[in-house]
This record gives sequence, C-alpha cells and structure tokens, in this order.
Amino acid sequence: MRKLALMLSLLVLAAPLSGCLLWGDEGEPEVQPEEEFGFGAFSVVAPIDTGINVYHNHFLMNESYPQWLLDGLGVNKICDVTLTGTWQERYEADKEVCWDNITSEDVVWFRGTRIIGTTPDDNTDIPILDDPQDGHGTAVTGAVLNANPDAVIFFVEGFSDAAVLAAANQPLVDVITTSFGPILSVPVPGIEDATKVAVVQNKKLHTGAADNSPSPAVQDSTAGPPWSIGISGYAEEGDDQKETMSGSYPDVAADWTQVLPNHDDIDGYHETSGTSFATPRTAGLLSKILMSLRSEFGDMSSGADPDTRGGLMVNGTNFTVTNDDLRDALNLSGWYPSFNTWDPLSGTTPISPIAPCTQVGWGVVNESNVLPIIEHLNGTSSMSNRPSDVEMCMEANQEIREAYWN
Repeated sequence: MRKLALMLSLLVLAAPLSGCLLWGDEGEPEVQPEEEFGFGAFSVVAPIDTGINVYHNHFLMNESYPQWLLDGLGVNKICDVTLTGTWQERYEADKEVCWDNITSEDVVWFRGTRIIGTTPDDNTDIPILDDPQDGHGTAVTGAVLNANPDAVIFFVEGFSDAAVLAAANQPLVDVITTSFGPILSVPVPGIEDATKVAVVQNKKLHTGAADNSPSPAVQDSTAGPPWSIGISGYAEEGDDQKETMSGSYPDVAADWTQVLPNHDDIDGYHETSGTSFATPRTAGLLSKILMSLRSEFGDMSSGADPDTRGGLMVNGTNFTVTNDDLRDALNLSGWYPSFNTWDPLSGTTPISPIAPCTQVGWGVVNESNVLPIIEHLNGTSSMSNRPSDVEMCMEANQEIREAYWN
C-alpha cells in the first residue's frame, strides 16, 4: 500500500433495512423495464485494495442497478445493508445475515450503494468490508467517485494476481486501478502478469500508482509496465508543482492530496496524500470520458471484451475508441505547470523547464483535461501534437519500459 487513510468521527443517518439475499431468492423485486431503459450509458471501474466501507454516505445512491447489469457483472448475492445507526451498529446488525455468509465465490451488490464487491480470498477477516484497522481501499474508491460520481464500482479486495484477474476477466470492467506495490519501487515481481492480461489480452485500461518516493517508475511492477498508466503526484490546489515524494518519469501526474471518506464511520472525511489517491482519481476521470462518449454515440454497454465488443472501449454508431486511442489522447492532454508558481516553503519540487517529462511524464491530468480529450476523440476539436522534445523524452521512456518488461 502507498499510504493508509486516517480515522475521524462517528455520526448517525436515517433509512431502512438489512439482510443478505441469494440471487433469485423469493421476494427479490423484479427490475422494471423502464428502470433498465432509463439507466443509460455507464462505465465500470475496479479498485483493488484493502476493502470498502459500504456504509459511508459517499457510496450511497437512490437508483437501483438494472438486472442485466448485475447479471453481466456476475452478481450472485445481494446484501441490503442497514442504513440507520452508527457504523458499528450497522455492522453488528448485518454481521450474521450478510458478512458471515460471503465467500470467495460470491459477487455481492450492496443494495442502495454503488458498490459491487468480491474477494478471491477466504482468509480475509471481513470479506469485502474495510477492516477496522485499515481504510486504504475506502479512500481509494472515494477518489474514483470524486472524479466520476456516476461510476459503477466493481470492488475487489486483495493485493494479488488473483485479485487483479478477478477484475481483468470481468468483461464489463473498463478501468482497473491499483495503489499498492513494492516500497521504493524495488524491482521485484508484482502484479504485472495479471495487469498484462487485463490490458493486452482483454483491452482494458490499468492505472497503477508510482511509489511515494522520487524513485523512477520504470521498474515499478505496478506503474512501470508499458501497458500500464503509471501515475505520480502533483500539488493541485497548492503550488501546482511536483510532489517530491512521488515517483519520477511516470506516464502522468495527478492530484496528490484529497479529502476522502473515512473507513469506520458513515459521513466523516479526512485529508490524505499519496499516489494511492492520485491514481484512482485518474481512473475516475478516464471512466467519465468513456461515459460521455458512450452516451454521445449510443453505446449502452461497457468494457472492451474482445469476443463481444471487438476490443473496443467505445463501440457506438459509426464511432469507436480503443484503449490505445484513449491513452494517446490522455498523453496529448497533459500539461506542465509553470515554474513560476513554485513555493519554496511548500515542500514540492519545482517543475523544471528542462525535461519536465522526467518528473511528471506527459504532464498533469485533472478535470481540465476531460473536455479536451472528449472533443479530440469525437472530432470536435483536435489537440495539437506535443513538442518534439516531449515526444522524444516519452518515446525513450516507453522504449526503456518495453525493454525492461518484455
């Protein structure tokens, strides 16, 4: 893990019910055709991490997922989580009927939330739920939804190839985001075999966190493989410079410090920092772009399954986008903050006017990149090519990564 989330206060909210239902049990309400019809374009992001606090208000939604989407994501169990009382009271109310019944074979929708979750590991203390002593996965998932509040979350608990493959082999998943890896980017095997399956074989996108150190990202098993989008940090809403304690020579840099949901209460938030949160923020922005393009061109599915979607992330009316197309547009959209905004007391490293690509790759990515990427891909307004020195620098980066990882 890159950085653990912090804990704050316990408060109370009002709403109904609890329970864990097997898919197809008696009394399961049918999804009405008009609900399915009105669902619209969507995108599925798969954070892979410690667990997720399904009780937090950050993850609640008023709508219901349509039956066909739940079927497509392999849901075989529904938990109607308790929505009144403190976090501990809700957990205790649901323990016997929900949490104690989840196994590694289950894909669970927590009704009333955006969270569909699974874990390939039967040895976890509490399946899918963020354990009381942790919190990393809740903050990571919060960062996805900060960037795209409408994303469908397919959460996988774990830090292994098996966890990554659970998302990689799910046809409807668009973006997999991982915020864990070897400390100091020590060149040791990690999840690169599984992320290669996800991207090269199954045509998804993978965002991987560079280390929370100035170490080069090239050899990092999470951020370094050429099929992955390696992400470091910059000081958004600060002095807009590179965060010193984030990986160097990545693909892009994103928001390092964010306000994210707590893992052990229902409405508390905390400020926390790290590439752990810059990475899912970028995943959320990519999913937002996919949703917009799918809506514009009438694509009402997700993923890029080679068998059913021909490896296309957007497969609309007379319009297609691959993961390569989206990644190229992401690279074109990157930008370098001016050295002139650097605050010597901020603790950041100034963006060098000479080879800034070695610090933040193609550059910074935030909400300002979203519309230019959409307009570039839909042909409304093309982005200009990057300067030749930037292209040469990042071509060298890619060649080094390909030589190292292949």
